[in-house]
Amino acid sequence: MTVDTHLEETAKILKLLGDKTRLSMLALLSMHDCCVCEFVAIFNMSQPAVSQHLKKLKDACLVSEQRKGQWMIYSLNKDSKHFPLILDVLNHIPNQNEKFVLLEQQGLRVICE
Repeated sequence: MTVDTHLEETAKILKLLGDKTRLSMLALLSMHDCCVCEFVAIFNMSQPAVSQHLKKLKDACLVSEQRKGQWMIYSLNKDSKHFPLILDVLNHIPNQNEKFVLLEQQGLRVICE
């Protein structure tokens, strides 16, 4: 891989992370796998909007998905060649755990089956 190609790929990943919703999604996924329905509740967004963010992250190989029944469960793709970069970036943002706490308090932190 040439220096320019590597630089271009890194710029694309950083551009994806420039969106605070996607950055927060990755931070949450670094702690727990999540269902789309949990992201809908956390971000107060429509399911199609959440799915568009996740599609962009999946297309960049930053997240993986696994079907459980009718639900899609997302996780951070630790096999991605960009995983070390993601971890470095996540070290510079606030902890997102309070979003899981609020979700649990609202009775919305569920394991979708």
